[in-house]
Amino acid sequence: MNLEFIRDGPALVVEGEQHLLVVADLHFGIEAELAAHGLHFKSRSTERLERLMRTIDHADPDALILLGDIKHSIPTLTRQEYYEMPGILETLRSRVPLIVFPGNHDIGIERFVKDAELKPRDGALIDGVGYLHGHMYPAPHLYGNLLVIGHHHPLISLKDEVGCALQAPAYIRAGLDAERRDAQDARSPAGSTRVLFMPAFNELAGYDIFQMVKHPFSPLSRGMNVNAAEIILADGTYLGSLKSLELDEDD
Repeated sequence: MNLEFIRDGPALVVEGEQHLLVVADLHFGIEAELAAHGLHFKSRSTERLERLMRTIDHADPDALILLGDIKHSIPTLTRQEYYEMPGILETLRSRVPLIVFPGNHDIGIERFVKDAELKPRDGALIDGVGYLHGHMYPAPHLYGNLLVIGHHHPLISLKDEVGCALQAPAYIRAGLDAERRDAQDARSPAGSTRVLFMPAFNELAGYDIFQMVKHPFSPLSRGMNVNAAEIILADGTYLGSLKSLELDEDD
């Protein structure tokens, strides 16, 4: 298995028996919720879809894995989502087969997704890699494999000695702490399970990695082995261990 990191997604190519393109957290329709909170943006759905189509053309995959939170509004559909989602999904499936792992924001997505495209919310194995959105416990049979998840929108923020900041989408690569039983189904050993937390494809979504570590909000983030976690930028550049970057940030 080989991984290719695509900066201009951000997106991930997983090369095994199949050539798979993976994106997470598209959050189409986010502008409607921001407007409800007084932040007014013109819908960027067209530009976001065009960027995704360019990513598909670049990767030329056998299938596109959507790791959940394709839409944004919960617990219902907004008017924006109702009108935009059919065209978005039809545009995607006209270019490449879809594999969809629903996220916590995807209430009602079944209205737009074909049955054959839909996978269980607690994940599935494809070519020996586990995929799920990441807001819930993985299915027991996924443990012991690499798990690729979304949900967390990791964003790295670093400052140098003169205060200039780097703020960029990033991946977290980490094992599970076997002592943290809240990280896993009690029937399943953590063992060699490793988790790759994917950044959000949506350019308006991002959550500081250091805050995620301090205040984890999912079973897998609570169970992450922080001491061995590593940070990778969207283009595949290895930044270093989370602990070393955390020390630099504290300095």
